[in-house]
Amino acid sequence: MALRQLIIGKKIETLSAQLDAMRKLDPDFVTRKAALQKREAELTEAVKEVTADTAEEDRKAVESDADQLETDQAALQTEQAEHDKQKAGIEDQIRTLQAELDELNARAATPPAETEPHIDQREDEQPMVNRTRFFGMTYQERDAFFARTEVKDFLQRFRDAGREKRAITGAGLTIPDNVLPLIRQNVENYSKLISRVNFKPIRGTARQTISGAIPEAVWTEMVGKINELSFTFSQVTVDGYKVAGFVQLPLSIIEDSDLDLMSELLNSIGQAIGIALDKAIVYGTGTKMPIGIVTRLAQTAEPEGYGSNARQWVDLHTKNILAVRGGTTGAYTALEGIELFKGIANAAKAAKGKYSHGSKVWLMNESTHLTLSIAAMSINAAGAIVSGVQNAMPVIGGDIVDLDFIPDGEIVMGYIDEYLLVERKNIQLASNEALGFTDDTMYFKGTARYDGLPVIAEGFVALAINAGVPTASLTFATDTANKTTSI
Repeated sequence: MALRQLIIGKKIETLSAQLDAMRKLDPDFVTRKAALQKREAELTEAVKEVTADTAEEDRKAVESDADQLETDQAALQTEQAEHDKQKAGIEDQIRTLQAELDELNARAATPPAETEPHIDQREDEQPMVNRTRFFGMTYQERDAFFARTEVKDFLQRFRDAGREKRAITGAGLTIPDNVLPLIRQNVENYSKLISRVNFKPIRGTARQTISGAIPEAVWTEMVGKINELSFTFSQVTVDGYKVAGFVQLPLSIIEDSDLDLMSELLNSIGQAIGIALDKAIVYGTGTKMPIGIVTRLAQTAEPEGYGSNARQWVDLHTKNILAVRGGTTGAYTALEGIELFKGIANAAKAAKGKYSHGSKVWLMNESTHLTLSIAAMSINAAGAIVSGVQNAMPVIGGDIVDLDFIPDGEIVMGYIDEYLLVERKNIQLASNEALGFTDDTMYFKGTARYDGLPVIAEGFVALAINAGVPTASLTFATDTANKTTSI
């Protein structure tokens, strides 16, 4: 076993080196994309200048440049897609090898009497699944979990529905209480923000009490009377809104082992809910979903039904939504290098963290993250190119979290624990009435209920570093099932 571990370790080392080499090429794609965007802007102006009096030779030159630009853009897009595909393939290989290595290490450290007792007893069980830990459980914990009556009954009901080609209605597949923590754990695997915000499970409508500014205590004689301190408190009311969707599961999975079936169910729920949840925390409209950070900052008037016991509403749309840029009106330019980071630092001063425990984060997409990395590049004493931006913001501090839905060149920054996210219980599974008879699939849905809002809105800022202004709202997935155009 020690030899096998050594071989796997060497493979991981080699693949990691390949992945690092490929990641070093990422800034080049950003630079080339920026150059093409600049060419496009210049060509756009050139096209606008073409008139009926323009010489035919000049007109053809502009058209030829435009055609070449389209060719170059398509080539770069194809090249970057292949690059990303190769990186993803290497990452998958590393994850697979690391899982196997972890399992071998665990077996080496575990007495023989405690090893998996049924590893070779089922001919239809997939070896790779059997070697993988189930949501961090040991083999003994996993077996005990699947031996529970409520879990076995739950999986059997779902499996029977697939075999009998029937739909499940009502609460036929209410998830047992002991499975809920695994769903929440898996949602956290896909949601990058749920583990960072102020997260509270609730039942029904609830009120969260919020402390106001902490007054200064009074110094006095050791035997003197104690002065009364003036504290203020406010409340916000939170409810619960459904986030849900359905997927198709092959009947081969439904009929397979309990481990396969449960893993597929939990992964389906976690991936769908996690993506929607992060987007709502940042840009949620407050209508049938949580109120997002940027949405609250963009408010220009106290919203209807704000609440008589809530904190005093403050207009933040000019002070906390900021453009970090140079130039003058009509000729704004994006800042670069140290000037860019100076601008970001000055803008970040608008976020107030006196109610926070210090958990500052910077939310942006991967392209913006790379832009900052490029801006912070330098050559060290060894002659190597290095960047002061990795996964944390230099000087100012705070983790950088990549979220694909945030527009290019925009950053949402703040003390993330000043966002309150509540989760209602009674998560449910069910199948859709329409079953995939022809392709041996079964429609499966998962639902969860959340609400949330930035209770200390002045703890956040929205920034644009691309010479533009921050986007105030995003479009969410269309609720076609309820005949609405958008949420």
